[in-house]
Amino acid sequence: MTQLYESLETYLEKTKAQREELYKWFHQHPELSLQEAETKARIIKELETLGDVEVVDVGAGVVGILRNGDGQTVAMRADFDGLPVKEDSGVEYASTVTQVSDKTGQEVPVGHMCGHDMHTTWLLTTISYLAENREQWSGTFEAVFQPAEEIAEGGKDMVAAGITGKIPVPDVMLGQHVMGALPLGHVATNEGISFSQASTVKVTVRGVGSHGSMPEKGVDPIVLSSSIIMQLQTIVSRELPASERAVVSVGTIHGGTKSNVIPDKVVFELNTRCYSQEVEDHIHASIERIVNNQAAAAGAPEPSFEYSDRFPVLDNDRDVTAKVTESMQTLLGEERTETFAPLVASEDFPDIPNAFGTPYCFWVVGGFPTPENAPGNHSPQFVPELHPTLEAGAEATVAALCPWLAV
Repeated sequence: MTQLYESLETYLEKTKAQREELYKWFHQHPELSLQEAETKARIIKELETLGDVEVVDVGAGVVGILRNGDGQTVAMRADFDGLPVKEDSGVEYASTVTQVSDKTGQEVPVGHMCGHDMHTTWLLTTISYLAENREQWSGTFEAVFQPAEEIAEGGKDMVAAGITGKIPVPDVMLGQHVMGALPLGHVATNEGISFSQASTVKVTVRGVGSHGSMPEKGVDPIVLSSSIIMQLQTIVSRELPASERAVVSVGTIHGGTKSNVIPDKVVFELNTRCYSQEVEDHIHASIERIVNNQAAAAGAPEPSFEYSDRFPVLDNDRDVTAKVTESMQTLLGEERTETFAPLVASEDFPDIPNAFGTPYCFWVVGGFPTPENAPGNHSPQFVPELHPTLEAGAEATVAALCPWLAV
């Protein structure tokens, strides 16, 4: 079991410059969700250089399959989309990319401000290492490169494109994410529910337009929306038990064009997060109840609701996670291996293993020298330390693979 891992240090040292160049290329070429054509093409190019890797096109994503005799099948996922965020990291390889959004039609700055470039480099490193060290493992490895994690559509896209019929059913699926909340180079796992499920709710509050000096002739959707937004804050504080963790946040609000014009509508968007479908259903029903009732009380036209960015709860299989954790403690060392409490962050990683009915484990990797000062994911400053982060994710992956693939 340890031979597969012990050869990794030499490989990582030998390929340091190559891996750094690859990561910097991804970092400097971010693309928005479901618009990642150049990124996907580079991933395919890298897989094809390995020779005997089968490259399977799956919707907007791609899978590299490396077969190496009898044994179990393990899938590992990396996401590769960027964010509409202007980078402000100060690194010499910072992104200066802009892209026209398919969703809005507007040109926006794009940056890899959530570490997906690091995840992609880790996975390409892993499959390259396995291809070069076949004598130390047996089975099948599937490198799943997934688009559009940021909008919770990438896993769904690959499932809709037929991934469950295009690649062998994995016995286990693994994933990881770089974060700033734990020490540089450390790895943390958690058994059971680990990431919250989440949704975006777009609410359109309708009114009756009028002159600002004649509010009695209209129904003011700005005043109405203000009242609604305040009332929405009581869902968590007054409708859920104190032991239940949940979030209801209003992140955008748009309405009106001029100070003396009462508009005919206001649009705002909420983000909801919790750890069970039952609680999410309750929150969404409460949102609709509050909005509809306050609109009716104001004599306003009927509001409307749109749901999107729906992330599943991430529930790590306990047996799989126990094996992964034990292997990491043995090979990385207990001083680098931690556990984490359930996060209110969300991930669409479970969509693909859930489609297969495959148990999974997803862990986090520290990428910043001082966690207390590290920027949060999606911050314009979120750029992990190059080394040893580039090595840590590969080390964690190979350690996690050992219980299933090592000979």
